[in-house]
Amino acid sequence: MAKAKGKAARPRPSRGAAGSRILGVGGLGVAAAAYVGVDYLRYVSPTWHERLQPALWAALALAAAARAPFYRHWSAELRAALPFLGSIAFMLGAFLCEAISVRFVSALMGLQWHRSAAPLPDTGQWLLLALNEKLPQSLVDLLRAHVITLHHYLMLFIMLGFSVLFDCIKAPGLGIATRYMFTMAIGRLLRLITFVATILPSARPWCAAARYQIPGHPHPWAQKYYVPYASDSDAIHRVIRDDVAYASVQSYPGEHRPNWGRMSFLVDILRPTPGEGPSWYHLLKKASGGCNDLMYSGHMLVAVLTAMAWTEAYGGWISVAIWLLVLHSAQREIRERHHYTVDCVVAIYVGILLWRMTRFIWSARDGSRSRRLAKLDEVQNRLIHAAKDSDIDEIRGLLKEVELAGQEKQGVSQRAILAFAAATIIFTLSCVLLAFTLTSDG
Repeated sequence: MAKAKGKAARPRPSRGAAGSRILGVGGLGVAAAAYVGVDYLRYVSPTWHERLQPALWAALALAAAARAPFYRHWSAELRAALPFLGSIAFMLGAFLCEAISVRFVSALMGLQWHRSAAPLPDTGQWLLLALNEKLPQSLVDLLRAHVITLHHYLMLFIMLGFSVLFDCIKAPGLGIATRYMFTMAIGRLLRLITFVATILPSARPWCAAARYQIPGHPHPWAQKYYVPYASDSDAIHRVIRDDVAYASVQSYPGEHRPNWGRMSFLVDILRPTPGEGPSWYHLLKKASGGCNDLMYSGHMLVAVLTAMAWTEAYGGWISVAIWLLVLHSAQREIRERHHYTVDCVVAIYVGILLWRMTRFIWSARDGSRSRRLAKLDEVQNRLIHAAKDSDIDEIRGLLKEVELAGQEKQGVSQRAILAFAAATIIFTLSCVLLAFTLTSDG
């Protein structure tokens, strides 16, 4: 009987806690590696890819749906909803400005300039070509392989955000998503300022002719301020000395000017042609990645922000693996001449610095722990006196205050929280499908 009393019954973990423990011991890293590996099967074994990819996505979706009812931090997610929606609006606005700027720099110099402008000398590209002659062919094939692309990084971040359901990262999940999108928007705005400031020739001279229907001649601004001084050293010296555009403009075809109503101010910026349709929005949908070199790489910015989010929020071997994939992506961008080496280098350190600067939005540091410690400092003297007086009830009350200080305040009804939880799950899954569809081509 005494033995039975002395041996306390072991509490059985809830279903939610069990699911949390399974993913918490590295299961999230295994799921991320499985996602990238299964998706790469499209190049190795398309048949197995068609079988395994739907099964993997279904398993991940079912795991998230099964865990959602046991999630304890929906009130924190609710408080993070407005900043989350604001960051989405900010990011979409940044993407719109970037699309307009991409079309502008692509059409500014005209199609003839794109065909004739020589790519800039890039020692990073030379180094990779030299390594192809020195390294084993198997390693070269690995470096050339399309192991991971843009949509993989987006999906890896979405998986990281959903892992908050399993307590793999600190709540709220919408908090880290807000930081990710806000940082992305800032990075995109800095990027468009950079590539609009100086027009750089593409490393792929045929790109503009294959992708766009832009005018063959330069924009009137370039006709006046660039073309007369593009190659004549005496003209360049004189315009520098006098600081005045003195040369006469040659005769060029007129600019096509469709009626875009209130958006007609974009005609001079986007330079439409008669064969591209009457809609300004139609031009922006075709802007894609542009056909100039856009300093710095947008693809690499996404990759670096994803790697930074994983490193701060989750860490471990999978974060190291993601950084290795970032480096693999960088050398592929350079090898395939989507970007110059400088674009990838700048994107890496800009992404790291921007993520560090936006820590005020969401941080992996546990705020509830700091609140508990602050409360403990506040009641420390009372706790010491209660201990001296052997007042067990007073000690329990003070410890209860400390525990409550670290807990989240509800502030809203349970019904509202459940409705918000359902809407959040549906919305985020819709975003996953859209991201997967719209970025699957890289």
